[in-house]
This record gives sequence, C-alpha cells and structure tokens, in this order.
Amino acid sequence: MKVLKFGGTSVANAANISKVVNIVSQNKESQIIVVSALGGVTDTLIKAGTLAEKTDEAYKDVLKELEKKHLDAARALLPVTHQSSCLSMIKQQFNELEEICNSVFYLKELSLRTKDRIVSFGELLSSKIISAYMQSKQMEHEWLDSRQFIKTNSNFGFAAVDFDTTNQLILDHIKTSEQKIFLAPGFVASNEENHSTTLGRGGSDYTAAIYAAAVNASSLEIWTDVSGMMTADPRWVPNAKPIASISYLEAMELSHFGAKVVYPPTIQPVRNKNIPAWIKNTFAPDDAGTIIHENIHPNPEDTDSNIITGISSINAVALLSLEGSGMIGIPGFSRRLFEALANEKINVILITQSSSEHSICVAVNTSDVVKAKVSVDRAFEMEIAQKKVEPLIVETEQSIIALVGDKMKSHTGISGKMFNALGRNGINVRAIAQGSSERNISAVIANADIKKAVNVLHEAFFESVYKQLNVFIVGAGNVGSKLIHQVQQQQKFLQENLNLQVRVTGIANSKKMLFADNGNEIDLDNWKQQLQQGEEMQLDKFITTIIQKNFRNSVFADVTANASVAAVYDQLLSKAVSVVACNKIAASSGYQHYINLKSLAREYNALFLFETNVGAGLPVIGTLNDLRRSGDTVTKIQAVLSGTLNFVFNHYDATKPFASVVKQAQDEGYTEPDPRLDLGGTDVMRKILILARGAGEKIEMEDITNNGFLPAECFEGSVEDFYATMLKHEDHFKKLYQDAAAKNCKLKFVAEYNSAAQGSASKANVGLQHIQSDSDFYHLYGKDNIVLFYTQRYPEQPLVVKGAGAGADVTASGVFADIIRVARV
Repeated sequence: MKVLKFGGTSVANAANISKVVNIVSQNKESQIIVVSALGGVTDTLIKAGTLAEKTDEAYKDVLKELEKKHLDAARALLPVTHQSSCLSMIKQQFNELEEICNSVFYLKELSLRTKDRIVSFGELLSSKIISAYMQSKQMEHEWLDSRQFIKTNSNFGFAAVDFDTTNQLILDHIKTSEQKIFLAPGFVASNEENHSTTLGRGGSDYTAAIYAAAVNASSLEIWTDVSGMMTADPRWVPNAKPIASISYLEAMELSHFGAKVVYPPTIQPVRNKNIPAWIKNTFAPDDAGTIIHENIHPNPEDTDSNIITGISSINAVALLSLEGSGMIGIPGFSRRLFEALANEKINVILITQSSSEHSICVAVNTSDVVKAKVSVDRAFEMEIAQKKVEPLIVETEQSIIALVGDKMKSHTGISGKMFNALGRNGINVRAIAQGSSERNISAVIANADIKKAVNVLHEAFFESVYKQLNVFIVGAGNVGSKLIHQVQQQQKFLQENLNLQVRVTGIANSKKMLFADNGNEIDLDNWKQQLQQGEEMQLDKFITTIIQKNFRNSVFADVTANASVAAVYDQLLSKAVSVVACNKIAASSGYQHYINLKSLAREYNALFLFETNVGAGLPVIGTLNDLRRSGDTVTKIQAVLSGTLNFVFNHYDATKPFASVVKQAQDEGYTEPDPRLDLGGTDVMRKILILARGAGEKIEMEDITNNGFLPAECFEGSVEDFYATMLKHEDHFKKLYQDAAAKNCKLKFVAEYNSAAQGSASKANVGLQHIQSDSDFYHLYGKDNIVLFYTQRYPEQPLVVKGAGAGADVTASGVFADIIRVARV
C-alpha cells in the first residue's frame, strides 16, 4: 500500500484537483490519499476567527467568500447530477463554522482549542469535495475522518501524536475494510475528549507520514508544485538543481532550516519504518522527483558538489547573547537560560558558546524576542544587578544559512570553503554552529545578505559549470562603449572556455543610468537605447543601488576621468565590491588615500585593479607587481608613458602646425577630453607616480618634477582657447623640433623614477628629452608606450614592456582583462 499526499497548489482549485484525481486513478496499488485545504483557506479561516475575536463583523464577509470558493470548486468539479448532496454538505459545514465564529464574536475570545476547531474545516471540506468528485468518476473509495484515527495530546495548534493508539486505530480499520483507496483530510486530529486538534502548519505532510508508518506502506509520496527537493530555493537561485536522492537525516536538516517542500516532523515516522518518501510534482508527474531514504554512505571520490546535498536558510531570526565574567567556571547558566526560554515556549533554532564560557548565544524567531528578553532578564535578575552578567543582548534582522550533507564528516575543507566564499563577498558571519554529526554547518548573517549568501555558496559548491560576475560600468563614452562591445562579443567564449558568466547589470554615463530588472542582465544588443530612456544619473543613487542589490561577485568598472566617481571607491570596497579603474585619479591621489583603498580591498576581500592607468592594455602594472611579489627590487624606471605625446611628436615635423597634429590625436581618441592633461605632463606625472608607488615608494604628486614644454599661456582659458594659443606659439614648437633634429635626435616625453636619488634630487621627473638613435626610445612609433624596469635581477639589461599605449580598443581590453582577473581570485 502507498500513501499519497496532495497539498498546496495541488488542491488550490478545481482544475488542479482534477489532476490529483487523475494521478490517483493511474495508481493500481492500494493507497491512502491525504489532502490539504484548498489554496489559502487555512490563512483565511484564521483571519475570520481573529476578526470575530476583535468584534469585527467583517468575519461574516470572509466566511461568505470562503463558502463561495468551496461551492464554486464543487460546481466546477461535479456534474450537475452529483452536485446536490455536496453543495448541501458545504452549506451545512459553513453554518456550523459561522456559529463557532459567532460565539467567538460574543465572547471576544479565540482560544487555541477553538482556533483548532475553526481551521480544521479547511481540510474536512476539501477532502469531502474531492471524495464527491471521485464518486462522480466512479472511483470506489472510503473517506476517513482523521480525527477518529489520529490521537494526540491537548497541545492545541501543535499537538503531539500518541503513536501507539494512533497506529492501532489506523491499522485495525484498514485491515477490516474492503476498499483499496482511502481518502483522508490532513492536518487534523483529536485528543482523548475527541476535541479537534491540529498538527502544526504544514501538518498534512505529517498526517500522510503517520498513515504510512501505521500501515507500513511501501512508500510515501508527497505531491507538490516542484519536481523534488532542490539544492537551494529556485526563487533565489536560478541555477538550483534537483536533488535525486537524499537521506532521512539530510531531509530533516534541510526542512528544519527553511526548505518548504517537506514539513520537518514528516520524516521521523517513515524513517522509523524505513519507508522511502518521494517528493513529486503534480503538474509534471513524469519527472523523477526526489527520493528520501536511508543513510547514504560516504564515497572518498565524491566531489564538493556531491558532499553538500543542499543549502537552506531561515529568515527573520534574532540572536540572543548572554554574556558576563560571572559565567566563567560556574555551572548551571546554560540550563537556566534554556529553562527561561522553555517556560515561554520559545523554540531555540541554533546554539553556540565560546570556549571561554564568557558567553552563550542562541537564535530564536524574531516574533519571540520580546518575551525572551523579559524572561531571561528576570531569570538572571540577581546576576545582572551584581554586574556578573549583562542584560540579554538582542540582535534582530538576522538570518541563518546552512550547508547540509551527510558526507561532510569524511571530507576536510568544507567549512573553510564556505566561510572563504562568504568572506570574499563581504558577508559578515555573526555566529557559527556545527553539530557533532558534521551533517550541518550553520552561520548567522544579516537579513540583507541572505539571498546573496545562498547564491554565493551555491556557486561555490554546485555550479562547477560557471562563475558569475555582475559588472556595473560608469562611463559609456568611447572606451566604455568599446568595453561593452567586447564583453558582449566574448560572453559565449568566456562561459564555454573559462566557465565564467560576465553579466553587465548596470550602466551609467554623465546624464543617465540603467540597471537590469529583477536580477537579470542588461540586453547588450540595445543598451544605448535603454540607457537613453534610463533615469537621471545621480552618482550617490547609482552607488547605493549597487550596494542594495548586493549581487555576488560584483565589479564596479570606472571608465571615466571623473574625480567624483573616483571618490566613491571606498564605499564600494567596504561592501566587498571590487573596483576596476581606468580612471587614474584614485591611484594617483594622496598617498594616504591610495593606501586606504588598498587596505579596504584587502580587508573586505575585494580587488582594486587599475592596470589601464599606465600603458592602456599593456601589462605594465601587472609586470611590476610580479617582479615585487617574486622578491625582486625595482631600482629605476624609465618610460615613455603617453601614447598621445608619442603620437604627437612622431607626427610633428614642423611642416604643419603643432596644433593640427594635437587635434588629429584628439580626433583619433588618443587624448583626454582636455588635451592639456596629456601635453602639460599631468597625465604622465600620474602614471610615473603610480609606478613609483607600485615599486614601493611613498611618494606624492608634488614630489615629481615636471619639465614641461608648453608655454604658460596654453593653460589659460578653454580647450578652444588652447588650440588658438598653440597656433600663436607655433615658432616655439618649431624650435623644439629643430633643436632635436639638428642633433639627429627625436623628441620624446620621458618619465623617470630612480630609487637611489639623494638629497634635493627628485626621485621622479617627467619632461621632453632629445633621444639618440641608440636609445630604446628612439624606435617608438605611433601611439606606442615603452617601460624599462631596472631591478636587482635586471641591473643593466632592463625588462622591457612595449606596445600600443593609447586608443579606445586597447584601453577597453585592459579594463576587460582586469574584470576577468576579479573572477579568477
């Protein structure tokens, strides 16, 4: 004999009930069918009772709506010739229900016993309607009143079952019946005085398990609206996977920690009889589902995804901490704490205690906080007065996340991997608990982080397919547009070859900002049109939205030259959002601010990357970092770091105005919006500053000597004024060129850093130099950059990095490479 339970959406309406009966009709084995109330009915019945208690006559309207719902369901299911007796039954039940609510209304009291009586009508009505429908389909069966067979104590609302009596009553009746199909309401039972009791919300699952254990069923099938248990809540984790097989104890752990598919007490009765339980989908009956059965023995070859069975969570919990030096070495404190909570019938979800015995911490439901605080403070009133114990510390807005798996016990590194993944994503853990069975590792975290945490852990333990990056891009101009195009172009390649999914989830320019909806990504085929229709750009709001979205593996890409944007990096890094900066302002800001950003990145397990600050897409900073990490010491750096200036002096030969060559460079995208940042040497100063700091030098911008070549008048007025002034000083530029040409030299704007500089000599300087033909800088064409690193290992023949150092495409590719580096940490 099988036991099948249908609840939730499976019996929400007439259409779904017909699917249920169809499943039952295809089963040739003897079966007991247990059903829940129609969808939403239990909550509505509670509402009616509560309104009546408050003397609010609206309860009558609520009951009328409920009656109509049941009458409509019966009319939709039954042929007209079979409706009369069923409709009469429904009206009779609602007359009785109304009389009970009327009594509550006049007494202004809704006792737990009366509440159980009211809510029991939901399952009684649904089961009788389904019974009438089965009769109309000529399916022979017997309707069982569960209140006559399942006996409990008088703990109304969550009654404890008397299994000896219950099992005997069920078994005796089933054995003597000639029927092969039995239909019973779930959730309801009765005490010794035959007063209605209930088995707790979700108790219909439990009812089915009770029947299964009593008749020693071949299996228990729990039919829901999902195809089995999942590795995580699919509403939060789109890539949640079905669990084919799970042990009884794992299922109990997952259901305790918030997995809604199975009501927690359901497992024990079938486990005691070793009855396999299946989780099946009413709307996809051919799907395999999940089988819950005896313990699964560990396999040494299991991977992490096999070791962890599932991830679950409990939201809206509070952390209660009892602390005090008077607790150390004194027995009985824990007992008194739990007694105080038990006296108020407060369920403890999680327990953890420091080895110093200075504190003990428990997690409870947020709804129990007030009475817990009062009860515990009263229990320790004397110790609190004597300052031996602090008043109970309460922290709300917390959640519990749990990894569950029988096989964790035989594998090392699971907890380390869990907390490393959470830490990398800036998720603070407030408390940790692990049972001696090592079947469960639980952590208390902030409510705001719970969805992110579930996704982070699911990615770490189950998604070997790919890792997801969520990228927010500020700056959608020339370089930003190229970056977005490159991301779109490479998305498929990255997912197939690097198991990396790069999603652009936010874009902003100086006027507009755009975010993807509902955790999706922006459609990169028409992002420009979407951005034009986006909301007005407000930098503070853009940053706040990134933090509030709280996506895992978030990356902020700054493709601007804006100081205000650079000023928000600390906010992002402190929330574990990695920053990839094309913008040089932050890395060349005051040394203390620069060091603070680096420290924040380390503290919050984020990355602060700025490879494109020097040399666009060239691996200049990466090479410098590798030298130092491998133990080398940089003694000197010589470099041509401005693709703009190199382009200008490679193209200027005094035959056409210097201003026209600069304009050509700007038109081809090699200059900053204001070319004076390039030609005045400020941009090169920033770059050599960044390299000097990368070499370990504590240096500021004012420590760098700038031997500029532009007349002072060029720095006055607007960009248009700048071009006019350059034309005015064309003779100055001609002389610079002619002086170099007379010596068979080329003009290059060179940056130098020398760690050995002493006294008043500047350790770093930039300026225009005459470059002879035997120099590494001489054969540097177009927009190329070159950097020479002299180190202890490269004292005479330097390590050389050379290539295109300007241009939107190469700069965008450098930013893109940094974004990918974030994923590979």
